[in-house]
Parts: sequence; structure tokens; C-alpha cells
Amino acid sequence: MREVAPGVGPGFRVARTYDAMSQEAAAFICTELKQRPDLLLCVAAGGTPTRAYQLLATRYTREPGLFAQLRLIQVDEWCGLAPGSPATCHADLRTKLLGPLHIPPGRYTGFSTAAPEPEAECRRVARWLAVHGPIDICLLGLGRNGHVAMNEPAAAMTPHVHVAELTQSSRQHALLKPLAKKPRYGLTLGMADIMRSRRILLLVNGKQKRPALSRLMKPGITTRFPASFLWLHPDATVLCDREAAADVPVRP
Repeated sequence: MREVAPGVGPGFRVARTYDAMSQEAAAFICTELKQRPDLLLCVAAGGTPTRAYQLLATRYTREPGLFAQLRLIQVDEWCGLAPGSPATCHADLRTKLLGPLHIPPGRYTGFSTAAPEPEAECRRVARWLAVHGPIDICLLGLGRNGHVAMNEPAAAMTPHVHVAELTQSSRQHALLKPLAKKPRYGLTLGMADIMRSRRILLLVNGKQKRPALSRLMKPGITTRFPASFLWLHPDATVLCDREAAADVPVRP
């Protein structure tokens, strides 16, 4: 593991491989869980955290008591898909995390993709977070265009839980590839909700994320690159693999 020379803003840690990055992420979560058994973990779907989730599931088989009080909240969801669609973020999380960690409904809150009134669904999640938050660890991925959760680049951003219009690049997400008709909107925590998290862990892997990671390395905050808001957080860590960080200068 290598660290970018320290400075103001998020800490950048570069792992040799995707697997090493994932091991670091899983260890990060487990260490926090030991100190805070009822930890509230905000989780994202998709490919980037998959191996970290697998490692947590393996840890559960050896030490189920570690996860006995863990609480989860979903960071975002596609809007308007059929409830049983395998393309939903919930289905992805159920397969990789909720099932393997045996998280019951009482310890998980997520968005309903087929909610008849999406704005009301956002208000429901916002109320839950107001009562049960703040988030202890927010586990995020980095979009190629700099989006965080479904907070897309724009002239202005909605700070709290909201219905977000998706960019074309977000609609090309791997979970949506099997769908002939892609969703145009998503349900997501806002940047203000994310920034209130006690700790933020942003995972970045693969060559395709190099431009976004390079831009994130430069201190400058703009709604046109939502990930840049991590520069305002007091305890944010960017954990990436060598492929994503090929152009990032690190100390040996």
C-alpha cells in the first residue's frame, strides 16, 4: 500500500491490485465495526465494491457476531424499474451483502425503485436518516464524470435526498446493460447527507477511472465535479488500485 504525500483534503491510498484495495476496504469497515458494533454503513451497488463485499461475507462465516448489530442504508437506486428486476441496486446489494451478512429488514433501509411517488419515497428515506443517522461510514464509488452516488455534474446540486436526472454516462451503468429502456431518473442521498457522514471511503479502480481520479487529486471544488466536495470533509479517504492511479504521483 502506498500513500500520496499528505496535505489538506482527502487522504489518497494506492493499493497494488484491485484485490488488495478491496482487502483494505473490508479491513477498514471491520475495524470500525469493532469500535462501534451498531455502525451505520451507507452502501453502494455495482462492480467496484464487489470484492470488498465478498471479503466481508467471508469474515461473517468466521465471526458472525461482528455483524450482529450492523445497520445499512442504501446510497442510491434507479427510479421506475420493476420491483423484482435484477437490474436494481437493491437486488445487487441483496445478493452481495444483505443475504451473506444476514441483515434483517429492521437493520436495512433502502429506496423502492417502483415507489408510486418518488418524491415521497425520498422524504421517507430522509426522515429515517434524520432519526437514525448520522452515517458512520459512507462507502462510495467514483463516476467517470465525477458523480458521487447519483449526484450528477450540474450548475447546482440538491443537497439532500432527492430525485436526480441521470446523465447519459450514468445510464450506461453495467447494471442497466440488459435493459432495452434505461431509467432516466434515480433516487439518491444528496451531497449534504453524504458530507455529514463521520467517515467517507471512496473506492476507485480500473483504467477507465484514471481521468476522474486525476481530476479529484487537484484541490478545487465545483458542482460540475461532485466528487470534489470530498475536499471539504474532515475524514475522507480515497482508496484506489494501481491501474486507476497510474498517473498519480506517490511516494515509495
